[in-house]
This record gives sequence, structure tokens and C-alpha cells, in this order.
Amino acid sequence: MKQIIALTFILFAQISLAQQDDKTPELNCYNKWAAKFEERGANEVADGIYTDVIITNRQGSQAKCFDGKAEVKNGKLVKFYILLDDNTYDEVAKTWKNKSNENVNIINGISKTMITVHNELFNVLWPKKIKAKKAQPKKAAEPADD
Repeated sequence: MKQIIALTFILFAQISLAQQDDKTPELNCYNKWAAKFEERGANEVADGIYTDVIITNRQGSQAKCFDGKAEVKNGKLVKFYILLDDNTYDEVAKTWKNKSNENVNIINGISKTMITVHNELFNVLWPKKIKAKKAQPKKAAEPADD
């Protein structure tokens, strides 16, 4: 009887562990965009003002993504703004660690990460700079039984 109870306990423990392994962490909005940029690459971001960017704000495993506007001068991100629901823009003005908001490079369509004193991580993304999806090889037909 003790063997049956022990065997049942082991079986339930294995099922429980197997179910935990099936739970992959859910990707947040930043991770999804970063994967897309990594997969396809992005064209260079020229100087100018862009009203079609995405502002990401991450803290821990949580991420929020907002539509926004960004200004680029000499290939560097200068300022960025979050679009509000009344169609106005609010500049992202934070207290930054180690001047992380200065000389912000843009690599592969994503700005360098800027860090606030409260450990919030900010990036600006240019989704319209993502390169087009590459054509995939077409598979040949399987042989038919004629």
C-alpha cells in the first residue's frame, strides 16, 4: 500500500513539474518589437522629426509601449515625446542615470537604452524602418502516385 501511495505521489509531482515547464514567459510589447527588428533588420534613421515612433518603458518584466514623436540630429536621438489621447505630445522628461539620455545612438532602428534613477528603461523604436520581409524559397511538389 505504501508503494502505491509513493508511486502516486511521484506521478503527480512529475505531472506538476511538466505543466510548469510548458508555461513559457509571455513576451511583452518591447520583446516582440525587438525580435522583429532583430529578425529583419532596419534601415538607417536619418536626421529629422518622426511622428511614427514607439516609446517603450520597461521596469522589471513589465513593459509599456506608446505611440510617440522623436527628434534625431547628427544621427543621435535628441528628444522624444509620448502621444496623448487628445493628440498632443508630452516630452519624456526624467531624471536620468549617468546622463544616459545624452548621445543616444540608434542602432538597427532602436535607440540605445536610457535608464532613469528609478531604474526605468526607455527605448525609442522606428517601426517604419524595419526592412521588408525576405522572400522564402518555394517548396517543390511531392511526387504523385499516377
